[in-house]
Amino acid sequence: MIEAPGSTPASGPVRSVAKVLIDSSVPQLDRLFDYGIPDQWVDAAVPGVRVRVPLRSAGRVADGIIVEIASRGEYVGTLSELDSVVSPIRVLAPEVWALARRAADRAAGSATDIVRLAVPKRQVRVEAALLAAEQAPAVVTSPPAPIESYGVGVLESAIAGNERLAVDAVPLVREVHPADAESTWVGGWAVTMAAAAAATIAGRRSAILAVPDYRDQEQLHSALLDVLPGSQVVRLDARQSNPDRYRAFLRCLGDEPIVIIGNRSVVYAPARTLGLIALWDDGDPLHSEPLSPYVHARDAALVRQEQQSCALMFFGHSRSTEVERLVEIGWLRSVSPRPLQLPKVIPTAQQSSEDRLAAQARIPSTAWKIARTALETGPVLVQVARPGYAPRLTCADCQQTARCMRCEGPLLQKTARSVPACAWCGALAAAWKCQHCEGEKLRFVGVGTIRTAEDLGRAFPGIRIIVADGEHQVQAVGSGPALVIATRGAEPIAAGGYRAVLLLDGERMVARESLRVGEDCLRWWSNAVALAAGGAPSVLVGVGGALASTLVTWRHADYARSELADRRSLRFPPAIRVATVTGSVEAVEAAVAASGVSGIDVLGPVDLEPPLVRTILRFDYANGTDVAAALRSELIRSATSRRKRAGSRQGYAPATPNLRIRLDDVEPFLDS
Repeated sequence: MIEAPGSTPASGPVRSVAKVLIDSSVPQLDRLFDYGIPDQWVDAAVPGVRVRVPLRSAGRVADGIIVEIASRGEYVGTLSELDSVVSPIRVLAPEVWALARRAADRAAGSATDIVRLAVPKRQVRVEAALLAAEQAPAVVTSPPAPIESYGVGVLESAIAGNERLAVDAVPLVREVHPADAESTWVGGWAVTMAAAAAATIAGRRSAILAVPDYRDQEQLHSALLDVLPGSQVVRLDARQSNPDRYRAFLRCLGDEPIVIIGNRSVVYAPARTLGLIALWDDGDPLHSEPLSPYVHARDAALVRQEQQSCALMFFGHSRSTEVERLVEIGWLRSVSPRPLQLPKVIPTAQQSSEDRLAAQARIPSTAWKIARTALETGPVLVQVARPGYAPRLTCADCQQTARCMRCEGPLLQKTARSVPACAWCGALAAAWKCQHCEGEKLRFVGVGTIRTAEDLGRAFPGIRIIVADGEHQVQAVGSGPALVIATRGAEPIAAGGYRAVLLLDGERMVARESLRVGEDCLRWWSNAVALAAGGAPSVLVGVGGALASTLVTWRHADYARSELADRRSLRFPPAIRVATVTGSVEAVEAAVAASGVSGIDVLGPVDLEPPLVRTILRFDYANGTDVAAALRSELIRSATSRRKRAGSRQGYAPATPNLRIRLDDVEPFLDS
């Protein structure tokens, strides 16, 4: 039985009832509450509008959203009534609520938390301007050009038939000409996604395009403006100011078909006539939501596609094991370019170079010669693992990693002349002493972007050096000769493509302890190789075996298939699902006992910071619904438990520490 907090039992039915979702992070309030509708709000109280409702304690009122209007409620009694209707705009679309509820149930979380991501905070002035504005006329667009890279009509028919595809992106850069803007160069994947969105618009349906970060979003936006008018493209992401984000959100509520682009949370954007959801590079960790209930954009897209029967496409140069699993079970169909021009990748060992300048730059002679030749005609990309000067410092005497004397974090050095500092708290290590041998001298280990730039600058005198990393954000470079030193994921686009690409620090990247190290490295390298001009060489330094073979042959699906087979034999995700349960020993034991479904593997508990422990549960996809429901119930039971705080005037307080449950959590399998 669901009733409003503060309702008093009485006889007699309710004439009409508003079912309200209260904006609260408390898990036990993640349900719909019945409220009566006063006569003054009968016309304004409609599904999707913001309201204020009373709560039982101390006469408080809370924010909420009406999800449904019923002729009568389930509670037989006198219901509390709505306090007020805040705005007449229906901000919570029915399809978004259905998605939030199902995604939260699958992740053992609260739908309220997802709705908070989907619906931005209200901006009164933006609402007033929208209500005062006249309805914009519908935009008529010309028929889009056919998408020929995958065969004429292949992607268009998939969109019309609401198919689900895993699309291998074209590894090239292309020039686009956005309306009222200068021409620019973007990845081939952006051109294909824009063409797919244009085909969706031509069918009078909307498209949602999700990308990991702002660099990808800029490329995609430019590609879209080359094929669609700006009025049909809406950007919705966390980098926008609150008014701009809310203004863009309100545009999504209209009936006209539009293309909505943004980062991971854009998959929750309202779109009534949704025809396509497309994700670029789903293996990028930026698609993983760091806030509860931690739903990955890929999982939210899968749920929404099933609910709204639209087309779904995952684009990428490499393929994640999650997408490969969906291909193997027949949920996705794999599509590749026809014909595919294989990038020219040259693997080479990390060895001492006979050439003096190559040795000075600490790169093999093969890589140095290729870079020297390429610099005669254009820019060269050099990808490295870490930013700064020395990514890691050790004690010169005992070789132990140098740790901060304040917080035990690792020390690093950003420039050649800077004082070493802690990577965690930023404290300077001016009077540092080794905690193992009390040595006072530091030794550089590893090479970052700054030191690489210095070394290559000496090896290629007179060549312009450009550094692109987290502190030096560069999105595009020209076609002139230049050495671009970039960290993985921060590579700028070069006009016409790079004349050569050098992939350094491969051994260091592969040596990282992580379940996903193979797919991550392939994704980093493939995205960099795809920035090269057609036929330009890419040199992979210091890596061999299956990873080098995959990059040379460009058969990423085969590697993902092999990796998935290994995960299946070891019962590692994504072959199975996992849940991490964190809290006190008693709370974790109770949660594990509550999830008692046959076939569950229990790993742990493992001690964390006292008094916390963590247990990992592994289970098959078929048991996912039951496990999620059981863990969710235990989470609510734990949250509603109270214990008396000794000597406290505030009475009962929540039991601490709180129980935390996260499904499909990959953190325990990653390098800390």
